[in-house]
Amino acid sequence: MILPIIMAGGSGTRLWPLSRGNYPKQFLKLHGEYTMLQETILRLNGLEHAPAMLICNEEHRFIAAEQVRQIGVAHSGIFLEPVGRNTAPAIALAAFKAVENNQEALLLVLAADHVIENQAAFQESVNKATLLAEQGKLVTFGIVGNTPETGYGYIKRGAEVENGFVVDSFVEKPNLETAQEYIASGYYYWNSGMFLFKASRYLEELKAFRPDIYEACEKAVQIQNNDMDFVRVDKEAFEACPDESVDYAVMEHTQDAVVVPMNAGWSDVGGFSALWEVSTQDENGNAFIGDVKSVDTKNTLVFGEDKLVTTVGVEDLVIVNTKDVVLVAHKDESQKVKQIVSQLKADARSEVKFHREVYRPWGKYDSVDNGERFQVKRITVKPGAKLSVQMHHHRAEHWIVVSGTAKVQIDDTEQFVTENESVYIPITAVHALENPGKVDLELIEVQSGSYLGEDDIVRFEDRYGRVDKIIHKEV
Repeated sequence: MILPIIMAGGSGTRLWPLSRGNYPKQFLKLHGEYTMLQETILRLNGLEHAPAMLICNEEHRFIAAEQVRQIGVAHSGIFLEPVGRNTAPAIALAAFKAVENNQEALLLVLAADHVIENQAAFQESVNKATLLAEQGKLVTFGIVGNTPETGYGYIKRGAEVENGFVVDSFVEKPNLETAQEYIASGYYYWNSGMFLFKASRYLEELKAFRPDIYEACEKAVQIQNNDMDFVRVDKEAFEACPDESVDYAVMEHTQDAVVVPMNAGWSDVGGFSALWEVSTQDENGNAFIGDVKSVDTKNTLVFGEDKLVTTVGVEDLVIVNTKDVVLVAHKDESQKVKQIVSQLKADARSEVKFHREVYRPWGKYDSVDNGERFQVKRITVKPGAKLSVQMHHHRAEHWIVVSGTAKVQIDDTEQFVTENESVYIPITAVHALENPGKVDLELIEVQSGSYLGEDDIVRFEDRYGRVDKIIHKEV
């Protein structure tokens, strides 16, 4: 039985400011009506498989769980990496977990942030690879490329085997001339970073070639803590694990690596040029997402989040407007957005990691305005959700309900607050906010005080396991 392992870590900085540390590209709707993570899961419909297992970090755990819930699909758990250690250790965690229940489980390792246009072709390649994986082969999927891409690694195929080819070698990202030779030869595929192999075989090869990674991960999974949807492993043991990709750790060394070609309209959406390529374009080559009006505009990508964006007489541009950032770049230079991110990191700018709109397990908030001694947020609480029971040492809060009904606790008093009503929470008052209704609760929060930092939170009770933690940028 195939057990899909969906790798949902990473920050996607090449798509900043759409993708940021607290809400990276795998959780965004960049191609179609679903997020990239949701598309990855739904792409499995039609394959015989067990519910997918997700791997992500602590910070994104509630986003991942909520997005799976939204599409009504069961999962086999969400593994939480204490720290990022690349793909070889992450897959090892999943493999150790899989063999606990089924020594012969086939792991289908997928990235959560890829676009695949042709679902049928994707599944056909997976089915072909299944026969090889059941024989103990470690299968990687090679993308049949039609252009000489310099941003991808390549796989050179060797002798033909049933449904695929022996891997001759893995090749680093080439220059343009070399990439042209690769594509013309027909012997090279783009390296997709997708795999299929038995969990037990992967662990055997990992133990043979990287016993240090094997031992660290084996030790880490010996201590597991199950919390709602989430599975945590021993942090100290995993932190001691080397940082290594599955290609370097295993695939380049094993004698059982095979490549199965895949021609399914694949893209890793590694930058804005790639996003433009996979987006629907008009007769002038423009890809417009959001409220956009244009005159004499060609081959341009525009992403408008919350306001009208207009263009006149421009060509080959990338224009991204979010609630707090505007990016304008030439399409051919858009990879250099990473340099902007580096500058912002050096300046300790919050825009690197945080959007103005921040998602939380209970809903979300949008920081509408702020100034000296005040801050205004628009808060959305999902039906049945509750913020932590908490208090603040330095700020008071005023809540005005816009829609829905709020159940409010202030010290020993509990009350219901409905539309066009408000309530005041003094400094140091122990308080909580809950949505007892069936629709979203919308309210405006006005904070006032000498210090408005998000670390001024003391939690007493919390449904989401955040008691006694000071968490920055969180309500």
